[in-house]
Amino acid sequence: MARLQVETVINGENKEFLCDANQSMLDVLRDELGLTGTKEGCGTGDCGACSILVDGRLVCSCLMLGVESGGKSVETIEGIAGEEGLHPLQRQFLENAALQCGICTPGFIVASKALLEKNPNPDEETIRYWLAGNLCRCTGYDKIVRAVQDAAAEMSHPA
Repeated sequence: MARLQVETVINGENKEFLCDANQSMLDVLRDELGLTGTKEGCGTGDCGACSILVDGRLVCSCLMLGVESGGKSVETIEGIAGEEGLHPLQRQFLENAALQCGICTPGFIVASKALLEKNPNPDEETIRYWLAGNLCRCTGYDKIVRAVQDAAAEMSHPA
């Protein structure tokens, strides 16, 4: 099978890569581009560990073909932190101990970022509903919800 050339923007940088027509975006990110922060949890779109943003829309990268990223803007966990340091979500996940093994954490952070971009001040019910597609086998969800609430507060009232 011939490999296809794809041009896209990943984490703000123009990228070109070759991939098979049936290669998932998850595999392209990890195997072709060396962006291993996005994790595979289930491979079926049920756990959210591989969540990325595509043109601002939350997507399970295991269900998207790499060739579908052509001409689009993709943001992964590696693109969340800025030049000034960790994103408030990343910092609050650390401060609230909202992680253990780390497999689900990138997906939770990317999904939470998508939520806060749409709703900068979500209540607990909204956060739980929004993150229902992300599964964690190690922690309780309370610390994750608290981290998102604290990040939202920090982002709406920067120091």
